[in-house]
Amino acid sequence: MTDHDEEQFDLPSKSQRKRDAHALQNLGEQLTQLRRDELTQLSLPESLLAAILEMQKIRQHGARKRQLQFIGKLMRQVEPELIKSKLDKLKQAHLQNNNQFHQLEQWRDRLLNDEQSLADLIHQYPEIDVQHIRQLIRNARKEQQQSSPPRSARLLFKYLREVLTGD
Repeated sequence: MTDHDEEQFDLPSKSQRKRDAHALQNLGEQLTQLRRDELTQLSLPESLLAAILEMQKIRQHGARKRQLQFIGKLMRQVEPELIKSKLDKLKQAHLQNNNQFHQLEQWRDRLLNDEQSLADLIHQYPEIDVQHIRQLIRNARKEQQQSSPPRSARLLFKYLREVLTGD
């Protein structure tokens, strides 16, 4: 076996190169699902960013497919691991925000449906304005009984978000 033959085996196979190209294309497709502000956080090259933003405007299937292939080609010029790690951080932050939102919704619903939950909330968050939250709960329950728009329930949610998350 010659040195030339050994070098041949060190190179990735054609199938491996195709798998790598598809992986980059899939990563590029994930990037097209992001909002513009999220894309700017990733510090992408201008050409790649422009191609992704253009992809978001395209509606025709064939054109989208061609643009996605072009994005995959541009992805070969960047460090995909760096982009993957930043994308994972964005996804993690998004999941954390969703979980926080659901916890706030659960607190609001518990407060509206269970008398004991207010005591639990006060115990967990002693800095809460008890008089204000009682007023919001009372108004929200009244609105529920009258089948009117849930203005006070929204205000209750907003107040809970301010107190529990500091937003």
